[in-house]
Amino acid sequence: MKTSKNLRHFNQISATLLVILLSGTALLGYMEIIGIPLIVVFTILSFLISSSIHIADQWEKAVVLRMGKFTGLRGPGPFMIIPIIDQVDNIIDQRIRVTDFKAEETLTKDTVPVNVDAIVYWTVWDVEKAALEVQEYERAVSYIAQTALREIIGKHELADLLQNREKIAEAMQLTLDEHTNPWGITCQTVGIKDVIIPAALADAMSKQAQAERERQARVILGTAETEIAEKFAKASEQYKNNPVALHLRGMNMLFEGLKEKGSMVIVPSSALESMNLGAMGGLVALAKSNEQENHLNETKIKSS
Repeated sequence: MKTSKNLRHFNQISATLLVILLSGTALLGYMEIIGIPLIVVFTILSFLISSSIHIADQWEKAVVLRMGKFTGLRGPGPFMIIPIIDQVDNIIDQRIRVTDFKAEETLTKDTVPVNVDAIVYWTVWDVEKAALEVQEYERAVSYIAQTALREIIGKHELADLLQNREKIAEAMQLTLDEHTNPWGITCQTVGIKDVIIPAALADAMSKQAQAERERQARVILGTAETEIAEKFAKASEQYKNNPVALHLRGMNMLFEGLKEKGSMVIVPSSALESMNLGAMGGLVALAKSNEQENHLNETKIKSS
């Protein structure tokens, strides 16, 4: 903004100097009219002409006042005004602008102090209203955005503020638009960049989340145990009046437990009686003993 203004002033000064140079070269000396040198007359005229020439960029509109009264808008591009009578009061940028704002130590609905950083994208859609209805519209947008943010925070709880940022930002955008539209300004988008909570509260929330995960793990484990018990109850019904099936199941369990060498299986005494595992264990032990003796005999024969 400062660069464009400096460039604009440089163009006006250059135009003034150019007019003075042309008028000076046209004169071959001092020719007096009613006692006033012509060089002075041409200098004054060139200054007035150059001060009446103004340039507005493509995205700008110039607000022109005539004797203090609004006469219209000029630009973009070069335009002229009546020197002394007219003046360019302001040149307004109509591009989308960005304003950062924040709410520090603001209490939520559940009385939690938070710091919230937000951003708003806005633009001037009616230059005349922006120039005549509000004095410093940039500061006005910043202050009204900060006020709206504090009001929004006070109406929501912390959990809602953390989980529903987009909905809260949309509600705040509508609120800002209602306040800024009479000024010829529209707020297009509002974004919540960050929500900062106290460190002690963050630690407490972390512990709460960890406890909740442990509770869910215990619930899942209990549900799994219940399902396993139901499956075992259904399986027991199949073996209830079928001793042959129960016997075969016992043999399979014993085989699975002893098929690895050097393994040891601990079986309750009630299972030995109900499933006849004792007899089967003896048979298995006898079979393994015979197998070991045969292996030793083969070894002796090979060695001899």
